[in-house]
Amino acid sequence: MTELPHPKSQTAAGRKSEATRERLLFAAAEVLSRKGYSETRLNDIAEVAGLRAPAMYYYFRSRHELIAEVMAVGQTRLREYVCAALEQLPANTSPIDKICAAVAAHLEVELELSHFAMAVTRNTGQLPDDIRTRLREESRAYSNLWRTLMEEADEAGQIRPDLDLRAARKLVIGALNWTPEWWRHSEGTLAELTSTAQSLVRNGIGHSHQRDP
Repeated sequence: MTELPHPKSQTAAGRKSEATRERLLFAAAEVLSRKGYSETRLNDIAEVAGLRAPAMYYYFRSRHELIAEVMAVGQTRLREYVCAALEQLPANTSPIDKICAAVAAHLEVELELSHFAMAVTRNTGQLPDDIRTRLREESRAYSNLWRTLMEEADEAGQIRPDLDLRAARKLVIGALNWTPEWWRHSEGTLAELTSTAQSLVRNGIGHSHQRDP
């Protein structure tokens, strides 16, 4: 008769397995954020994770599955971070200021806090169709967050009446997502970049009486 593992040992083994899986996800996110989808190899990920490449198949069936999981985690963390930043704002924050806060949070998590978020923004356009299909629901949730922000600002009379809100939303998110492709710390501080982005958004979509001096 085969003896069942001791519950404590099983729990410890489970925790170790989960920690290793998480380490692989972090490593894959880091490599993806630097090299991009087409140049990311399992050997690169294994090296960053401190594992042998064949051991990765115990946790993920393929490179494809690992990258899909990284992208899903990245999209979720980006949305959750922006939502958390908005929830911390005072109750009387104006709609246009909420949009600017979302701009700041998006850039912060994308450029400073999360390889996952950067992996998403840098690689979404390179992904196979099946991964993009899997990510569509989370992507739609994030887009809906921005839609709500802009509609609230529009209803408050803080958005220029001549704008197509749908196009404006996609242009703003697209510009934010493209930032990791060109911005480097050597070009200035994140605070300076954020201030410029907020000013462009406020003065680009905001009604004239809402614009910065």
